[in-house]
Amino acid sequence: MTQSNILFIGMDVHKESIVISLADDDRSEVRRYGSIGGTLTDFKKTLRKLVSTGKTLFFCYEAGPTGYELYRFIVSQGHQCIVVAPSLIPKKPGDKIKTDNRDADNLTRLLRSGDLTAVYVPNAEDEAIRDLSRAREDAVLVLKSAKQRLKSFLLRHNIRFNGSANWSEKHLRWLAEDVNMPFAAQKVVFQEYVDSITEASERVKRLDKEILYHTKQWRLFPIVESLMSLRGVRMVVAVTIIAELGDLTRFENPKQLMCFLGLTPSEHSSGNKNKKGAITKTGNQHARRVLVEAGWAYRFHAKVSKEMQKRQENIPYKVRSIAWKAQLRLTKRFKMMANNGKPRNVIVVAMAREIAAFMWAIAQEIPIEAKQ
Repeated sequence: MTQSNILFIGMDVHKESIVISLADDDRSEVRRYGSIGGTLTDFKKTLRKLVSTGKTLFFCYEAGPTGYELYRFIVSQGHQCIVVAPSLIPKKPGDKIKTDNRDADNLTRLLRSGDLTAVYVPNAEDEAIRDLSRAREDAVLVLKSAKQRLKSFLLRHNIRFNGSANWSEKHLRWLAEDVNMPFAAQKVVFQEYVDSITEASERVKRLDKEILYHTKQWRLFPIVESLMSLRGVRMVVAVTIIAELGDLTRFENPKQLMCFLGLTPSEHSSGNKNKKGAITKTGNQHARRVLVEAGWAYRFHAKVSKEMQKRQENIPYKVRSIAWKAQLRLTKRFKMMANNGKPRNVIVVAMAREIAAFMWAIAQEIPIEAKQ
C-alpha cells in the first residue's frame, strides 16, 4: 500500500468508549478526532464520516477484552486494520503519563511510522474452537481448585490418605468409605467439597466430548490429527496449539515459532559478556503451557504404544516418521539432561521447545487443500 493518500487511525478501545486519533501521511501532527461510544453502531456512524474524506483508511487498536469483532467489521468493509500486541508497543523511557487520548495519539503515530507489531487474528470459526478450548482449560482450573480445597480441609483436621492423593479409584474409595467427620456441620462441608469436585469433573468430561465433536468438523482438523501422532500430544493439546496459533505454516521457520511461544532463553549481552537467562515467556501462554505438559511424556523410553498406533492409523508416513524421529531424539535428550543434573523443569521446557519445532515440521507435510 503506497503512502500517497492514506489516513492513519489509532483507536483506544474500551467497553463504553472508543477514543480516535488521526494522522495524514505527510508527517503532519497527529490530530484528535474525539471519543465515541463503544458499540459497533456508534463506530459505523464514525466510519461513514471517515469514508467521506475519500482517503484510504488504515486502522489499528490494541488487543484486549473487546475481542476482534471491530477488526472483522472494518476488514469486511474493505479497509485495512491491524490489532496490536500491547506488550510490544514502543514506549518512551520516563513517560509516566497514560491517558486514553495519549494512547490513541501514540498508536496513530506508531502506525504511520510502521513500528507496531500486529497479533494473529483468527477467523470466526477458529475463534469458536479457541473459546471451547479455553472453556475446558477454565474448567480444569476449577476442578484443581476444588480438589485443593478438599485436601486443605482434611489436612486441617489431620485426616491423611496413606498414599499418593492422585484421585485414583483407591483414593476416591477412601474418601467415600473411610473419612468420617465428628460433627454434623463438618459432614455437610465435606460432602459439599466432594460434590463440587464431582460437578467440576463432569464439566471437564462434557467439554472433552464437545471438543472432540466440533473439532472433527473443523477445517483445521487434518493438522490437529497429524499433531496427535507425536508422543504426549493428544486431542486437547493438539486442539489448543492450533486454536491458539492457527496454521503453523505461517511461521517461516521453527525458530520463529519457538520465539513466538516464548520458549527461547532470554539473553543479556554486553561487551565480551554473554549471559543466557530464563525463557522469555512472551506470546501465547495457553499454547506454551500445554507444550510444557507434553514435554513430560519424553521421560520414558521411546516406544509406539497401542494407543499411539491407533492415533496414527490414518496419518501419512512422512508425518509418522517425523513423530518417531521426535521420540528418538527427545527421549535421549531428556535422559542426557537428567544425567547431567539439569532440573526437571528446565528439561521439560527444553522438550517443549523442540516439540514446537517438530509440530512445525509436521504442518509442512499437510496438503494445502486440507487447510483451506
